[in-house]
Amino acid sequence: MITLEDIKKNEEVQELIVGAQKQLNVLGYTEHSIRHITIVSNRAANILRELEYPEERIELAKIAGYMHDIGNSVNRVDHAHSGAILAYEILKDMGMDVKRRTEIMMAIGNHDEQTGTAVSDISAALILADKSDVHRDRVVNTNMSTFDKHDKVNYAVTNADFKINKEKRLASLDLTIDTKICPVLDYFEIFMDRTMMSKYAAKYLHIWFELIINGTKLL
Repeated sequence: MITLEDIKKNEEVQELIVGAQKQLNVLGYTEHSIRHITIVSNRAANILRELEYPEERIELAKIAGYMHDIGNSVNRVDHAHSGAILAYEILKDMGMDVKRRTEIMMAIGNHDEQTGTAVSDISAALILADKSDVHRDRVVNTNMSTFDKHDKVNYAVTNADFKINKEKRLASLDLTIDTKICPVLDYFEIFMDRTMMSKYAAKYLHIWFELIINGTKLL
């Protein structure tokens, strides 16, 4: 079985990751490179592990998380779809069987809130992992005077704690937001679609999603 370690050694994957971030830097987007994809990969795997899914599904979630943003090397628009196709072809060339690579393609193709939704356990875990990575470390722009709304919201998040509670069947995203930088309302203005997507992804896994900001439960 193809594993995440095999994916990390693939030169084509690594070049697509570099190219994706290069393009996003020019466009002024937040970080979608090694830091982000590593967090998403580990978090997606941990979600399924905590919910006691089979090891094979956990490994596929790792791979989907690591490859989910390679479509940004093509264009930010429809990056989920182009990334899904790129991943499918790369995994095919690597010798992954059609069933597994289709699962990964489905997850990547549905991770963007504009066009996707949870369609499998791997997809749901990827969505929860991806949308919960909100933090100032993702802000590439170093000039605060030129921050857009996404930069401000991400930079205002000084701590983001994501946990799965198997007993309570609960996925919890606990954020600390510096309201001197950004009011809490701005978070919802930017991330409402992502928050609702996370809610439905959790529902697919038969758990609840809760959002806590500065100690107050908001969802």
